[in-house]
Amino acid sequence: MQVVFQDLKRHNLTLRDKLQGCLNRVLESGWYLCGEELTAFEQAFARFLGVSHCVGVGNGTDALELALRCLDVRAGDRVATVANAGMYATTAILNVGAQPVYVDVDRTALTMCPESLERSLMPGTKAVIVTHLYGRAAALDEILEVARRAGLYVIEDCAQAHGARLRGKCVGAWGTVGCFSFYPTKNLGALGDGGAIVTSEAELADKLRCLRQYGWRTKYHAEIRGGRNSRLDELQAAVLRTKLTHLECWNARRRAIARSYSQALSGLSLIVPDVPEESYVAHLYILRCLRRDALREALARCGVMTDVHFPVPDYRQRSVCQVLDRSWQLPVTEESCDTVVSLPCYPELSDQEIKHVIGAVRAALQGS
Repeated sequence: MQVVFQDLKRHNLTLRDKLQGCLNRVLESGWYLCGEELTAFEQAFARFLGVSHCVGVGNGTDALELALRCLDVRAGDRVATVANAGMYATTAILNVGAQPVYVDVDRTALTMCPESLERSLMPGTKAVIVTHLYGRAAALDEILEVARRAGLYVIEDCAQAHGARLRGKCVGAWGTVGCFSFYPTKNLGALGDGGAIVTSEAELADKLRCLRQYGWRTKYHAEIRGGRNSRLDELQAAVLRTKLTHLECWNARRRAIARSYSQALSGLSLIVPDVPEESYVAHLYILRCLRRDALREALARCGVMTDVHFPVPDYRQRSVCQVLDRSWQLPVTEESCDTVVSLPCYPELSDQEIKHVIGAVRAALQGS
């Protein structure tokens, strides 16, 4: 049996008729940017999250950068973030001319450690980007308290955590702004690139709408610096509005798969994640294994595809080392980058495929 890591074709064909209806509706409207589909999705997603405003943009990295620009983060400022999340926050920070301040992660959750955040804060730090990694909500209560005492803006990076909640409140609704990606592999994915920024502050939402379109207040009148062309198009908005109604069901299936994995693989020579009911939406199912390469090779021989999210800390990336103003060594971050491995985890996986993955992992570890 072959178990692919991600099967977007299978995923999207489950909604074939509805998605074809989206395409036809947009084609027949004759309006392809900043129209009724975008407005309808922005309103629906804001209601789902429990925020007042949603601003659709071109992708998740643009969302992070425009959020920083909206909060007037600029050259000379510092932004605290983690270094185990694939460079997206770091890219946005460097693009506005600021310097990243790297914070170690919690050994269990692999999300930002509040105690490390407090220890890591430096003069000139203006904001913190907290990433809800692998579909797991970060420790927002503690992080928000540290940020409040330090006078920092909090930007939530929710690209891997659509629908995750803490005490019933969705991630994205806790900080100053929340940023989402709708890349096709996300829990809520488009048929191309897409992103959004959410907030309950009307003034910020108004500024973000200007920034996503050249800094225009009115057409051809650019009044705000830092603007760009970053718009969520009508087709992607229509697709996302349709898919949003299925998100809770998909997340429940992801959690069920993750729970099956963790129950079946506990007690082996690896670390499996816990599976809380609402704060984890299993965007990625991450094992930690000291002999990662050997495990991946054994699984590949059994037809099970895996991946590594993410193998290199941001501060060790060649492009980043050249611009950092100090060196960083974060032991938990580096340990996680050396040991994490991702198993297939998406709603369309069959029970037979799940059993095959479990059997392949157990065979690989018991035979090593």
